[in-house]
Amino acid sequence: MPEPVKKGPRFFSGGPGKFSGRVLELFTTSGGMVSALVVLLGFLVATFLILLVGRNPAGMYQAILQVLTGWDLRRGTHNLRYVGEWLVTSMPLILCGLSMGFAARTGLFNIGAEGQYAIGITAAQFVALYGPRVPVLHWFLAVLAAIVAAALWGGVVGFFKARFKVSEVVATIMMNYIAFYLSRILTMQIPGSNTFKTPDFPLSARLSSPLMERITNNSRLNYGIWFTIAAVFLYWVVMGRTRMGYSLRATGFNKEAARYGGIRVNLAITSAMAISGAFAGLAGAIVSLGSFSAGRVLSVQDGYGFDGIAVALVGNSGAWGTALAGLLFGMLKSAQPLMQSRQIPDEIASISLGIIVVFISLRAGVKLLVEWQMKERARKAEVSNG
Repeated sequence: MPEPVKKGPRFFSGGPGKFSGRVLELFTTSGGMVSALVVLLGFLVATFLILLVGRNPAGMYQAILQVLTGWDLRRGTHNLRYVGEWLVTSMPLILCGLSMGFAARTGLFNIGAEGQYAIGITAAQFVALYGPRVPVLHWFLAVLAAIVAAALWGGVVGFFKARFKVSEVVATIMMNYIAFYLSRILTMQIPGSNTFKTPDFPLSARLSSPLMERITNNSRLNYGIWFTIAAVFLYWVVMGRTRMGYSLRATGFNKEAARYGGIRVNLAITSAMAISGAFAGLAGAIVSLGSFSAGRVLSVQDGYGFDGIAVALVGNSGAWGTALAGLLFGMLKSAQPLMQSRQIPDEIASISLGIIVVFISLRAGVKLLVEWQMKERARKAEVSNG
């Protein structure tokens, strides 16, 4: 009696074609694996570009190490100020990434985080200048005002999307410009303001932390770090552990199926855009009250809202993935001047970020390839069985 043929692991069965198909399928379903892979590819391309311009790639990695740890290998010195500034740069990136990601999980594309961020800055500055000058209460009210104002700003878009089917992409782009110029007009009405800044904030309105500043050698690290951590945790809990999060995710997967299942789709869309705006508004409050001693009259858009789109893409719109992506983007932005001091063009960091985003975007193309392969496989199986 012949011995039974031993079969290998199922993953490797079916020959090279099926093996490659399974690899592609794994590539499209494992968000964390894809993000890690494209980050590595981004650094490899950056290394190649530095060699191409005749510079030493070690300078880039030394700059990154200095940002992450404070160690300057060239001089043998240690300064935690670099770590503090890295975290300060990362906080609004993380929050605007959460803003984009929260909407994306509900099937929406929020390009309006920049406008919501500007509304948050404006509301926080007005409360900082005119609110009750009571320690803790003052900055708490300023932060709360920024969150509520930006939530209302985002909720308007969500309402028009849900009620009148207005494209949230077009609406949020237009709302960005309205928010920017409205912020300028309102802020310049404050007595004592000029075209650049307002009068100084009272100390009771600022998020500055003497302890954090002392630990990080006079960096701008402030209480905003705790708000950011709380926001990431809240995102994780709401989206993954609550009935509301389930409703939002179900709406994002299929609106009609969600409606058939008893989910109030219009409310879910409006709520998602409002909460999305709240994250961006919190970013505006942290930047305004934590990094500056006076209010700003915005002359250009800060760009955090647009960077948040890339952060959410790299983080796969998850809470912890977005937080890590925000730290990555903040690290590269903080490393740019240090790279330049080592004769490395600071544009290399921007190119690396762009390459990472492009590679992440290719994931959609790979997914289409996988789906096509699966359909072809099913068609061939049907023909052979027929």
